[in-house]
Amino acid sequence: MLLLAHRPLRGRTAPAHFHDLVCDCFLWCSSARVDSASPRVFTNVDGAPPHVFTRGRRTSTRVHSCGRRISTRVERSVRQHSNLNINDVLGNYSLTLVDALDTLAIMGNSSEFQKAVKLVINTVSFDKDSTVQVFEATIRVLGSLLSAHRIITDSKQPFGDMTIKDYDNELLHMAHDLAVRLLPAFENTKTGIPYPRVNLKTGVPPDSNNETCTAGAGSLLVEFGMLSRLLGDSTFEWVARRAVKALWSLRSSGTGLLGNVVNIQTGHWVGKQSGLGAGLDSFYEYLLKSYILFGEKEDLDMFNAAYHSIQSYLRRGREACNEGEGDPPLYVNVDMFSGRLMNTWMDSLQAFFPGLQVLIGDVEDAICLHAFYYAIWKRYGALPERYNWQLQAPDVFFYPLRPELVESTYLLYQATKNPFYLHVGMDILQSLEKYTKVKCGYATLHHVIDKSKEDRMESFFLSETCKYLYLLFDEENPVHKSGTRYMFTTEGHVVSVDRHLREAPWKEFFPDERGRAAGSSLRRPAAPDLKVINSSSNVSCFSGVTLHVDGEKTP
Repeated sequence: MLLLAHRPLRGRTAPAHFHDLVCDCFLWCSSARVDSASPRVFTNVDGAPPHVFTRGRRTSTRVHSCGRRISTRVERSVRQHSNLNINDVLGNYSLTLVDALDTLAIMGNSSEFQKAVKLVINTVSFDKDSTVQVFEATIRVLGSLLSAHRIITDSKQPFGDMTIKDYDNELLHMAHDLAVRLLPAFENTKTGIPYPRVNLKTGVPPDSNNETCTAGAGSLLVEFGMLSRLLGDSTFEWVARRAVKALWSLRSSGTGLLGNVVNIQTGHWVGKQSGLGAGLDSFYEYLLKSYILFGEKEDLDMFNAAYHSIQSYLRRGREACNEGEGDPPLYVNVDMFSGRLMNTWMDSLQAFFPGLQVLIGDVEDAICLHAFYYAIWKRYGALPERYNWQLQAPDVFFYPLRPELVESTYLLYQATKNPFYLHVGMDILQSLEKYTKVKCGYATLHHVIDKSKEDRMESFFLSETCKYLYLLFDEENPVHKSGTRYMFTTEGHVVSVDRHLREAPWKEFFPDERGRAAGSSLRRPAAPDLKVINSSSNVSCFSGVTLHVDGEKTP
C-alpha cells in the first residue's frame, strides 16, 4: 500500500539512439492514455494484466528525424551561453534520459527500463566542464540514479523484472561521483548554506553568486541522505543537514517564517517574501519527507513549527473550507518579518501544497485549496506560471508542463477515492493532448491564452507529470497494491520507505561533526584548471525553469 500519510544535457552530443529512445518514450507516454469509455483504463507495453490494462493502438513508426532535430538544436543552443535552460539546467549529461528512469519501471516497461539504464551506464559521464545548478542536479539526476539503483537491486520490488545483467552498482557509483562533484558548493561558505551553482570539473566559479533560494539550498537532504546511508558515508547527509539547520536558524523570531533568497556568506535575507511557491516550496516538503524516510525527529519538529507559521500568517479566508462566512481559504505571499501581504499573485509551484497536506492528514484544507488551482486550470487549460488572484488574470503566461497540480490530484484521489479527481485527471490529460502535444513530444506553452508554444520539454514532464497521471488511473499499480510503502521525492522519484534507510550505518549520527566547521574543505576529485562559463544571471528562482524577470535581481 502506498505510504503517503504521516501525520502530526556541450561537447559530445548524445548518440542518436538516445534521442530515438526519448522520442519513443514520448510516444509511449502518449499511447498510455485513458480509454474514453473508462477513465480508469490505460494501455501498457510489457506484461500488462488484462484486468487492469486494455490493448490500445500504439504507433510503430520510429521517429528517426526527431533525434536529428533535437541533436541539431541542442548543439546550436549550447553555443549560445545566455541560454541557461540548456547550459545551467540540462548539464550536458542526458538529463531527460536519466530523469525518466523510474517512470519506465512504474509503468511496468521493463524492456525500456533496462535499455535506458544501459544507455545511462554506457554514455553518461559527469566529467564535464559544465556549470550546473546544485539543486537541479541533485533532485533530477542524483535522485533518479538512486531510485533506479534501488529498483534494480531490490529483489522484492513489485514492478516486474527490472534486473540488469552483470549490474555492479554502476548507478550508485555514478551517484557518488556526481555528489562528490557537487560538494565544492558547500565549501567556503560562512553559513554552511551551499552556493547555487558548481562546475563539475573545477568547482565553484570564482565569480559565483552568493545569493541562493531557500528551496534550492534546503532541499537536498532526501537525496544526499539516501546516498550517505547507502554508502555508509555521513559526508553527504551532513552537508545537506547543515544547510537545512543554517536556514532554519535564520527564520524570523517573531513569525517563524523564512524568506525566499538568502546571502550564503552573511545570512542576510535578500528576498524577504515568504510563501509556498518558488524559492520555498520544496524546503517545507523535504522537512516532512526527510522525517518519513529517515525517522529523524528534528525534521518533523521543524516541519510542524513551519506548518504552524504557514497556517498563522500565510493562510487567509474562512477557517472551514466549505462553510462559514468569508472567502474560501487561500495561501498568500507575505513579508517574513511582519506577516504583511507583499503581493496578490501566486505561482503554479504552489499547487504542490494540497498534496503535502494530504501527507499530514489535513485533507479537508487540501480539497479546498486544490479546487482553487483546478478552477484556474479549467479557465486556461493550463496553469499560468503566475496568477494574480485579485485581478483574476495571469501575471506570467507560460506553462512548462509542470506536475504540481497533477501530483496533488493523484494524492487526493488516493486519500479520498472520490471519482471527481479522476475527472480532473482526465481534464488535465485532454488539455495536454490538445494544447501541448507536438511531433516529438510535448511542448511548453509560451502563452496559456493563445496557446503558442516554446521548443522545450522539461525533463520533469516524464519524471513527474506523466508518472502521476499514470498512477492516478492505474489503481492496480504495484505502488498501490504491493504492500511496500513508497514515497516520492520532489522530482517524483519513487523511494521505498524501509528500515534500511532509517538506520544510519555510523555509530553516532555524525561522529566527526565537531571537526567540520562551516566553510571547511571537503574531499573532491582533482580537476584541471579549465575556463569556467559564468552561469550567474538576472533570473528568478523557479524550480526547474529559468525565468528571466525584468528589473528583478534574484539568483
